[in-house]
This record gives sequence, C-alpha cells and structure tokens, in this order.
Amino acid sequence: MIARDAGLSLVETQALSLFVFAGSAQFTAAGLFATGATALEIVFTTFLLNVRHVLYGLALGRQVRLDGWRRPVAAFFLTDEVFGVVSTRRAPTFGYLLGAELSLFVTWNLSTLGGGLIGGAIPDPTKLGLDLVFPLAFLALLVPLVRTRVELVVALFSGALAYVVAQMSSGGVPIVVTGVGGSLLGAWLTRGRPVEQARLEDAIREVA
Repeated sequence: MIARDAGLSLVETQALSLFVFAGSAQFTAAGLFATGATALEIVFTTFLLNVRHVLYGLALGRQVRLDGWRRPVAAFFLTDEVFGVVSTRRAPTFGYLLGAELSLFVTWNLSTLGGGLIGGAIPDPTKLGLDLVFPLAFLALLVPLVRTRVELVVALFSGALAYVVAQMSSGGVPIVVTGVGGSLLGAWLTRGRPVEQARLEDAIREVA
C-alpha cells in the first residue's frame, strides 16, 4: 500500500521484495520514491538501515559454518526475524538457517503480491492498527533472546539509546548508533568470559 501511494507499479513493488528483500529498506525506499529522492539518497539511506546485518552476520558466523557459496546465499536471505529465530537455537546448521530464510522469503513475496492486488481495498491501514505490526514483531523477537541479566541491561540500554538518537536524527542513523553502542556495552559487560559461561554464571546468580 505504501508502494502504491508512492506511485510504484505492482511489478516494481514485487521486484523490491524479490531483489532487495529487506522490510525496513523497502518501506523507506518506497517513502523516498514518493518524495522524489535521488537514487544516491535512496541507496545511502537503505545502506545505513541495513548496516545492522553486518553485526548479524558476525554473530551467525560464530554459530553456523558458512563457507564457499553458503556465505553469500545466507547473507542475501538474512533478515531480523531469521536472526532472532536462529540465534535462540543451540548449534544451528546451515540447513536450518536456510530453511528459516526461505520460508520467510516465500511468505514475504506472496504477501507482497497479495497486498499489491488487494491493497487498494484498504483506504487507511493505520485505522486497523497495522502501524504497530513492526514494533510488536521486533518485541516478539527480542523476548526469547533476553535470557540473562546482562542481556536485559543491554536491551534496555539499547532501547533508551535508540529513542534518544531518534529524536536528534532520522534514517538509519539511530539503528547504526544503537547497534554499535549496544554491542560495545555487551562486550564490555562480558569481557574475559565466553558467552556461554557468562550466561551460565548469570543464570546461577539469578537462581541464588
């Protein structure tokens, strides 16, 4: 519906889902198309939004063996939702990662097609509360990842930092600043301890 309002055709909208496959970048790009932004502005803004995938890739590279052709394939289909699902699984395989990625890719593209065909029947999606879908989806992804006191502190700090930075800037800047800031805080709080050891120590402390 956002793409329709921006003047994009069904084919152009579908191409975004097929070849970009990044929800936040697609929504942002569609909005920039509507304002008449240049190609460079669109590419730079969506680049900033997706820089967080570098952090995702670094984390998944420690859990899943990604060599040869597997690395670019996993990188192209990687999304926030896939990262959240795979990160909560102990010793995930490449097959599990790819299965999670492709299931979302197919669903996303079918939904894009459906939205492009029938989206015109919904005049104002905000009246249905659809603007809350993304915040709720990210919250659902966050909850299973917060398993220790340190992770809770990092999550709360990142949320507060994102809110403050968003008041002063826009685009992908809050995401980049929050991603780096939260990662640095997590690294500092767990310095000298392997991740699994840190989680075990925190779990024992909480039980005590």
